[in-house]
Amino acid sequence: MPQRSSLHVYLEWTKQRIDEMDATLASLESKAGQMSADSKAKAELLLAELRKRRDEFKANAQASEPALRATQAQLETQWEGFEAQVKAYFETTGKQVEQQQATFRAVAAAQTKTWLEAADQLQAEAMKVAVAKRADIDVAIKQLKVQAAEAEVQLQKLKQVGGESWSALSAALAESRKTFGRASREAWDAVNRAGTPKS
Repeated sequence: MPQRSSLHVYLEWTKQRIDEMDATLASLESKAGQMSADSKAKAELLLAELRKRRDEFKANAQASEPALRATQAQLETQWEGFEAQVKAYFETTGKQVEQQQATFRAVAAAQTKTWLEAADQLQAEAMKVAVAKRADIDVAIKQLKVQAAEAEVQLQKLKQVGGESWSALSAALAESRKTFGRASREAWDAVNRAGTPKS
């Protein structure tokens, strides 16, 4: 059962990163047409690199179950490269606060959506577990939802402030990802403990 738990966490991790990559690209692409010719040319080159990184990540994330575990380190490196490329994009195209905020809002929305989907999936899985063990699972799911709500509040506050640098916004998203990963692991572990018969 613990392998099943770690697989779920890993799959959620990859889904969250792909959703964030897609949201980032959609946001950046929507603003690229509004740039000056020089900035637009630079932006298009960087967007092409971001698309390539996202596509490579997606291809590696769709490996078979045993290969997924082996590719996690590679995917983490690819994710870090994608984030670095987004930072380079903002540095190259100028410090356009409006575009940074729009991208932040899109990525924050993708994170929130992933959290809610994970909670729904956990709840569905928990329904399959014996009623006697249900209390532990309900506590874990409730904690996941509480942490998701707290993260959403923090992200909403940053959305409203408006003057934060991309580094500060990126750090807030990274903290939210870390909290989600920890909460998700704890919730899946509770589901797995409840489903494991005691000897």
